[in-house]
Amino acid sequence: MAQTDIFENLYKKLAAKIDIYSLDCAEEKTKFKIIEKTLSEILDTEKILLSVKDFQSILNQIFEESFGYGPISELMKNEEITEIMINNFDDIFIEKSGLIQKSNINFNSNIHIKNFIEKILSPLGLRIDESCPMADARLKDGSRVNVVIRPIALNEIVVSIRKFKKKLKDMEDLVMEGTLNYEVSDFIKLCVENRANIIISGATSTGKTTILNIISNFIPENERIITIEDTFEININHENVVRLESRLPNIEGSGEITIRDLVRNSLRMRPDRIIVGEVRGIEAIDVLQAMNTGHNGSMTTVHANSPLDLISRLETMLIMSGLNLNPSSARRIISSSINIIIHLERLKDGKRVISKICEAVNENKVIGEKSEIIIKDIFNYCRTLDKDKNINTASCFKFSGHIPLFLKNDF
Repeated sequence: MAQTDIFENLYKKLAAKIDIYSLDCAEEKTKFKIIEKTLSEILDTEKILLSVKDFQSILNQIFEESFGYGPISELMKNEEITEIMINNFDDIFIEKSGLIQKSNINFNSNIHIKNFIEKILSPLGLRIDESCPMADARLKDGSRVNVVIRPIALNEIVVSIRKFKKKLKDMEDLVMEGTLNYEVSDFIKLCVENRANIIISGATSTGKTTILNIISNFIPENERIITIEDTFEININHENVVRLESRLPNIEGSGEITIRDLVRNSLRMRPDRIIVGEVRGIEAIDVLQAMNTGHNGSMTTVHANSPLDLISRLETMLIMSGLNLNPSSARRIISSSINIIIHLERLKDGKRVISKICEAVNENKVIGEKSEIIIKDIFNYCRTLDKDKNINTASCFKFSGHIPLFLKNDF
C-alpha cells in the first residue's frame, strides 16, 4: 500500500475517533500528543507496521492536515515565500524574493484541495460551489486567499494565497534592499509630516501596500487615523487608529458594505487622515473629495503602470462615479486633490524600487475638452544594465530639481 493510501486510511480512522474541532483551543503540544497517542493505538489495533521514519512522516502530515494547511504548511511557514499559487493538485507555484518558481510540493488530488478550502471557508460562513464559484477569505494569520472553481475556471480549482508578513519591514529595510535611498526616505517623511495627499501606484506585486504601511508610520502620534481596506493589511503603530474593513454580500446577496460606504462613513468619525488600502472603482470620487475637503495627508494605492496611467485611471473612475463629470472637471478634481505620486516597479531580477516620485500639476492649459495635468518628476530611479546578462549593475536616485508647490516654504 502506498504511503498516500496509508495516510488517507489512517486519517479517516483518526477523524472517527477524535473530534478535531474540539481541540482547536488546546495548546499545540497537547494537540500533537493526542494525535500521536491515538495514531499509535490505531496502528496497534489494525496491526499496521510502520518504520519510525514513516510513522513520524504520517504523524506530521495528519497534524498539519488537521490543524495546519496540509501539504502547503511548509510553504506557509517559510517567511521568504510571499505568494502561493495552486493551479492544480500537482501544479503549485510560489513567489520567493520577487521571482516566481515551481514548488515540488503537491496535494493528493483536487478533492484534497477542495477539502482544504472548505476547512478554511466554513468557519467564515463562506462556501464555494457551482452557484458561487469564487470566494475571498482571510486566514487566521492575516493571509488572503482567493479561490476559483469550475465553470469559470478551466482548471478544476485554482487557489491564490497572498501571505501576511509577520515581520513588517521598515524604512531602513527598504534602503538596505535598494528600494530607495536616505534622501528619498527623508523627502517622503517631509511630505507626510506636511500633510501631503499621497497616491502610491504600481503594477501587481510591486510593494504598494508595504510602502503604504511604512510611510503611514511617519504620521504624528497626535492625529486620528481611519484605515479602510478590503482585507486587513495596513498595520500602523499609532494609538488613535480605527480600522474598517469592507464586507462581501452573504449567500442571499445582501449585507454588502463597500469601500465607498466606508469612506463616506469615515467622514463622520472625525478623522485627521484617511488611509484607503486600494482605490479601484467609483469610490475614487469620495476618496479624492475627502483629500480636498479638510483631510489633508490622506493616502491610498492604485494599480497603474505609470504616473500618467494613474491619472488616466482616476479620470475614468471619476467619470464612472455617476456625478456626470466631464473629463476636464475630473482632471481638475484630481490635480486639486493629489500632491505626490510615488510610483513603484518590479525589475527583472525581482527587486522592487521606487522608480518615480512626482507631482501632478494643473497648468490651466486646455486641449480640446480636457484641462491638461502635467506630471513633474521630483526623483527618478536610474540604472545601468549589463547588456550581456541583462541585469541591473548599478542604481541611483536622482533629484530633478523640481520642488513641489506645497513644500516651497520649506526650501
